[in-house]
Amino acid sequence: MKAAKLHIPVFHDLLYALGFFAKILKGIKYFIFKGQASYKILTMQILFTCIEALSIASLLALGIGAAVIAIGIPFLARFSQERLIYLLLITIITRELGPLLTAFIIIARSATAIAIEVAGMVVSHEVEAYIAVGVDPVEHLAVPRFLGVTISVFLLNIYFSIFGLVGSLAVVRLFVAFHILNPVSAGDYFSNLLQILTLPDIVVSVVKSIGFGAIISVVAVFQGFSVERASTEIPVAGLRAVSSSFAWCIIFDILLSGLFYMALT
Repeated sequence: MKAAKLHIPVFHDLLYALGFFAKILKGIKYFIFKGQASYKILTMQILFTCIEALSIASLLALGIGAAVIAIGIPFLARFSQERLIYLLLITIITRELGPLLTAFIIIARSATAIAIEVAGMVVSHEVEAYIAVGVDPVEHLAVPRFLGVTISVFLLNIYFSIFGLVGSLAVVRLFVAFHILNPVSAGDYFSNLLQILTLPDIVVSVVKSIGFGAIISVVAVFQGFSVERASTEIPVAGLRAVSSSFAWCIIFDILLSGLFYMALT
């Protein structure tokens, strides 16, 4: 009985979150055609979530690319399979770690901020004021943040992949300078990457980034709206947004990667 009681609230919250997600999707049409007043929220969300995160994304992308090169080439050289490094780069940076690390950056930067901001509006009765004047808070507050975060994760993932692969060339040149690797021109390097890169790799990366963006934005706004009256609930909503976003993004990543590898077999 105790286990059942514990699972009922979780199941109820999940159903409520799915309904909230459906309402956000329904509000996108209104936002596009009649939500000009909310365009500034969308613009500022993209600025904060994507543009201001480029520096940390660049550092992580370069670090991942360097780690793959530094660890992979000496290991593969033992078996005379250095060309497999291109497969590793595409698999790790473009298809697997790239989208997930991008999502983690956004969670750390934006999930807490969105949840706390929306929760503050609820506690200060700003949301009630929107309702009183006939403005749907989901369409005005949730939809632009949903679109902004989803677009930002998508764009940041593309940037992460490109910067990680291009930055890896510098590490390859360093290996060549120390005679660890045979000379490789930039043309050959990118030609080998493009030969390995396939359409399914791109599709999986894009689907993951869009899915992660949707999950992060919905969870963050949902947790923000879930507070009631006390100001002490605001930081708790931020913490719940981060932990739930991490959990659901990892679950989504595992499921999508599992489907991808099942399709290959």
